[in-house]
Amino acid sequence: MKVHGRCHCGKVTYEAEIAPGGAGICHCTDCQQLSGSAYRVVVRATSFTLTGAAPKVYIKTANSGTKRAQAFCPNCGSPIYAASPENPQSWSLRWGSIVERAQLDPPTREIWCCSAMPWARHLQGMAQAQRQG
Repeated sequence: MKVHGRCHCGKVTYEAEIAPGGAGICHCTDCQQLSGSAYRVVVRATSFTLTGAAPKVYIKTANSGTKRAQAFCPNCGSPIYAASPENPQSWSLRWGSIVERAQLDPPTREIWCCSAMPWARHLQGMAQAQRQG
């Protein structure tokens, strides 16, 4: 599936090709800190092309010891992707940056569950509101 993405302010934009069923949830502490959330939802892209401004890239050594390039908008700070810092073969696109995110398949796997917040995997049955009132 071809997707388009953008940061919150629209400065950084991209196009990518993703495979169906490639979405996952990451509970690692890096994703928690970088997203300001209990986890991060990612989709692996098999191709990736920037169509707007270049993102700012921060190289982080993950808990696994792997170096990861974390890309975000230099203007608004929106996370865009993570990838290998050298010769990436795939890009982990941040779910919220994908314009067509409502058409994506639901996540099919969770990783780094040892770092998950105890309540993050049991959200069914909560009170819900369509808007903040």
